[in-house]
Amino acid sequence: MIVLKLIITLHARQQMFDRGIDEEQIKTAIKRGSKIKQTDGFKSVYSYIGVCYKIRGDKYIIKTATIE
Repeated sequence: MIVLKLIITLHARQQMFDRGIDEEQIKTAIKRGSKIKQTDGFKSVYSYIGVCYKIRGDKYIIKTATIE
């Protein structure tokens, strides 16, 4: 089983709260979603949830969370 170490920025945490997204949904989107390369990281979309993040070592830095 893959364990994701998440670092969630204040902005992303606020977006998650506003949109009713929890950490498990973020992890699922990263693991199972389609990946799109961005300038500084990736966007992963799974079901109706989008997650923008970058990878630094073994940590996933969550930049924002969206409803698609």
